[in-house]
Amino acid sequence: MKPIFDSWDADYKSRFGAIKTNQPCRFTIRMPKSVTLEFPPVLVLFRNGFKERFLNMTKIGDEEECSVYSTVFSAKYSGVHYYYFSYMSCGYRHYIKKKNCHYGNIDDGDLFQLTVCSKSYVTPDFLKGGVMYQIFPDRFCKSGKEHGELPYGRIIRDDWGGTPYYKPDEHGHVWNNDYFGGDLEGIRSKLGYLKQLGVTCIYLNPIFESHENHRYNTANYMKVDPCLGTNEDFRCLCEDASKLGISVILDGVFSHTGADSIYFNKFGRYDTVGAYNSKDSIYYDWYTFINYPNEYEAWWGIDTLPNVVETNPKYTEYICGDGGVLDYWISLGAAGYRLDVADELPDEFIENLNKCVKKHGSEKIIIGEVWEDASNKESYGVKRRYLLGHQLDSVMNYPFREAIINYTKGDSAENFINSVMTILENYPKQTADVLMNFVSTHDIERAINRFGGENCDGKSKDWMAERQLSPEEYNRGKNMLKTAFALMFFITGVPCIYYGDEAGLEGYKDPFNRRCYPWGNEDKELIAYTTELSRIRRENPAFIRGRMHFIYSDNDLIGFVRKGDEDILIFVNRCGHVRQVSDFMIQIKPYGSAEVIHGELSDNGLVIQPYNYAAVKCVRPS
Repeated sequence: MKPIFDSWDADYKSRFGAIKTNQPCRFTIRMPKSVTLEFPPVLVLFRNGFKERFLNMTKIGDEEECSVYSTVFSAKYSGVHYYYFSYMSCGYRHYIKKKNCHYGNIDDGDLFQLTVCSKSYVTPDFLKGGVMYQIFPDRFCKSGKEHGELPYGRIIRDDWGGTPYYKPDEHGHVWNNDYFGGDLEGIRSKLGYLKQLGVTCIYLNPIFESHENHRYNTANYMKVDPCLGTNEDFRCLCEDASKLGISVILDGVFSHTGADSIYFNKFGRYDTVGAYNSKDSIYYDWYTFINYPNEYEAWWGIDTLPNVVETNPKYTEYICGDGGVLDYWISLGAAGYRLDVADELPDEFIENLNKCVKKHGSEKIIIGEVWEDASNKESYGVKRRYLLGHQLDSVMNYPFREAIINYTKGDSAENFINSVMTILENYPKQTADVLMNFVSTHDIERAINRFGGENCDGKSKDWMAERQLSPEEYNRGKNMLKTAFALMFFITGVPCIYYGDEAGLEGYKDPFNRRCYPWGNEDKELIAYTTELSRIRRENPAFIRGRMHFIYSDNDLIGFVRKGDEDILIFVNRCGHVRQVSDFMIQIKPYGSAEVIHGELSDNGLVIQPYNYAAVKCVRPS
């Protein structure tokens, strides 16, 4: 018997996922004939803070075991709507709610979600179908170029590849003041390598002057950190990258500054009068002091990171105003920004930032750091508006990361499918096409360690510091990383390689996930594998905007299709032995022709090697 409702099926909901304002969407339910209805069913929708809206459903037909009821909804306002169905039977009111992720269930379940975005919401095309590459600037490549006199307090390392300093001083503070010398000129020297790898966009962790090597404690938003080079070096990097079809995105850290900065100047490094130095400082109103000057609001209580008041007009103008920080770096070639801790930035600030960035054209991108489902995220008691059309283009896709990691490590195919499809259902299509998909970043342990090594949760920094994977652990981690990469590259969104992952670079949590790129000791086989994934993405337009749905799963082998003028069928094998799709000919029967572009075809079906994938190009009959 057919389900009562299925939000993933066009026979029940005419448009999969989010809709735009004033865009009609038909909702259909199939009521068992065994249920006696006193009145036609009702579709009930509401937004948080607003009254419910009741839409009567009309009977449109009968099927063997059910009666079919339908209605059309068109949303006037953007926002996250929730819905369910209601009917009266035998004097009792019953409800049809969500069960098992997308099915309707009588009386027991959760609310369905319908995201409604602005009809004018578009996202940049340049990233769609591309490949991102995240670089922690101090650790990618050292050019050897002299950068003049450096700020005091820095320890310049000459042991490229050594273990980053991590031990606290006698006061318990870790200063992160050791620098290995990676710079912008070093990145520029490796553009050819990145082009060959298939990279189309570089995401740089912070490059602004800061006095810790991670540079999330900004000292001067308008100046490249001296260890990395100059503002002109950044302009040259963007210019040369553009010639190779590579864009450059900057990390914007706008929820706090460094205490050691021209704005706060707690340690007297600068000639400026900082907020810490005087209440008459032009920067005083940027911060919130509790007991001047030594008690102030700081990011997660870390006193070297004083919080800013993002809605302060002077601060907003400095960052988002004409000729401000955002304008300046875009004028030098930046393609957009990744926003650090976006959930700690007020809606008003993000909307002002959006207006500033988008005045340079719709192709400039804004990506937010959000760790949860960004469509229904709440922070500080506020339902966020990230993906409705006036704030973010995309987010860091942590939900996909967890789904990929968990499935690769043995979780069920059903859980993986539900995790992926829930995000695709909740996000606008234009957002999904530019989602930043990854398995490692600077904030989490590298995936190869997560796969091959011991669990580092609860372990000390000393335990993580010098621990390397054994050959057996490395081989296991590498094989599983290949599986994860295949999923990351081919599901909806844009794969983002954390520098060195493609070369077999290891590392547990911060700062050991920020080791130096192993030039001269790369895993060439893994690089070649990654390059092939990029080639398949680049040569097949279905990965640009092609919708996705799953077509096969038996836990160890999972299959999905990316739709386009030519569909691409992907099958990923997560286990250590050869698998085959024995009913492959049935899978491709609807098509006029099929070509295996990765994998093997035998008399018994499609063959997928261990920890590998198959890609099949299918053309519909004309």
